[in-house]
Amino acid sequence: MDEPLTILVAARDEEAVIGRTVATLRKAFPEAEVIVADDGSRDHTADAAERAGAIALRLPRRGKGQALSAAERAAPPGRLLLCDADLDGDLAGLVNGGGDLTVAAFAERVGGGFGITKRVARDLIEVLGGVPTREPLSGQRSLSSAARAACFPVAAGFGCEVRMTIDAARARLELREVELPLRHRPTGRDARGFLHRARQLRDAVYACGPLGVNFRGLRLPLVGWKVGVTNGPAVAAIAALGLADDLWSGQERGFRAHLRGGRTTGVLKLLGIPAVGLLATRRLSGALLVGLAANALNQLDTRPGRALKAYLVAALALDAPVGIAVLLLPYDLREMAMLGDAGSNALGGLVGLKSVERFTGRGRWVAIGALAGLTFLGERTSIGAWIERTPGVSWFDRLGRT
Repeated sequence: MDEPLTILVAARDEEAVIGRTVATLRKAFPEAEVIVADDGSRDHTADAAERAGAIALRLPRRGKGQALSAAERAAPPGRLLLCDADLDGDLAGLVNGGGDLTVAAFAERVGGGFGITKRVARDLIEVLGGVPTREPLSGQRSLSSAARAACFPVAAGFGCEVRMTIDAARARLELREVELPLRHRPTGRDARGFLHRARQLRDAVYACGPLGVNFRGLRLPLVGWKVGVTNGPAVAAIAALGLADDLWSGQERGFRAHLRGGRTTGVLKLLGIPAVGLLATRRLSGALLVGLAANALNQLDTRPGRALKAYLVAALALDAPVGIAVLLLPYDLREMAMLGDAGSNALGGLVGLKSVERFTGRGRWVAIGALAGLTFLGERTSIGAWIERTPGVSWFDRLGRT
């Protein structure tokens, strides 16, 4: 017996065409459920989709990949068919293509730019996935259950298709491309079209870098390493240790779990970050401040914007640099990117280094005691839960969050 099929459509401001697209899909696949993920539309896209017979998810604007991941979580088990909101044509040949991941190639090209983004996407897939592709950016895709498990949650924004192909190739699944007589709204060689392709290129590059899954199940670019790039060698070393934990950590959480686990990336951070602090400050108090502050910011990085807000408050008191934190904050709050351990540890390490500069000997040990107490509290209970139930603190924590 064939597995059930669910059709996922990510849409934004597509009121004029989404009804036709949904009606065409329902006619071609009468047994399939159609889920339209409305990515923060300013028009009545969701209403039009529902009138045509789809299930509409009304989401805040985050990006195409985030919308598809939300729709996939709402879908029942089985195969998936992904479709762009403005598509015109028959996708039956895609569903019957036979591969685990089958991608539609348009028989006729209409519009488009100079092909730079597509060439870069092809090269990224070939280098990282080991497979040649014709249509690396096509949004018309059929996924078996195995491909669904390997590829979801997908990468953020317009990078979702590129990383999806890489993930399927790395999982040694069968990839196919089929040429179909499809049409959709072309992007021209104008300012709007070039801006769209620039976003595609940016998202494709980010999708091929380090990714993390946030508390909501969205797979986002880890951009916190940029803190290390802009703040000197000591902070760069701390960011590198955090990035190692982002990429290779296990399920261990907290000091005790890492110590019981033995050779983990958490233990590497536990030893390495204070060592960086010791080398940078030549003081035991510096090693403790850097290590404890890095851990404190890491403990807070469980909701969008939380660690960055804490850093900015501390930075105002310590005269620490705020530029990179201000730049990253909107992306973190809108769940378009994540700090990860690389970012939260680096920001905490920067707080520790600035504390050594600003405080006297006694002041440093007071700060060490406060941070040690926060670490102990985090081992015993949930700091996040305390933040969320404390008036004033909870308001500041939610401020600006989607």
